[in-house]
Amino acid sequence: MATRKVTVTIPEDLLDEIRAEADERGISAYVTEALRSKRDRDRLLELVRWLEEEHGPVTDSERSAAYGALDDLDAEHERRQAAAKRAGEAA
Repeated sequence: MATRKVTVTIPEDLLDEIRAEADERGISAYVTEALRSKRDRDRLLELVRWLEEEHGPVTDSERSAAYGALDDLDAEHERRQAAAKRAGEAA
């Protein structure tokens, strides 16, 4: 993948936090990941706006059901992480 060097201005306190979080990945990889994540969220918000124009706003019951499904996914993710950790400790 081609890359291009750019210059950005970042508040010092944020840069300090990024440096602490970036560790071995490096600042460029960290910022690239953050920008991709932001771009993806912006695209999802655009989709939500379009869907709400087409189908109306999300109801409270739909929102509640979605949050319930996310909670289930989070619980499954935590279960798998714990199982992987136990498997790694047993090895």
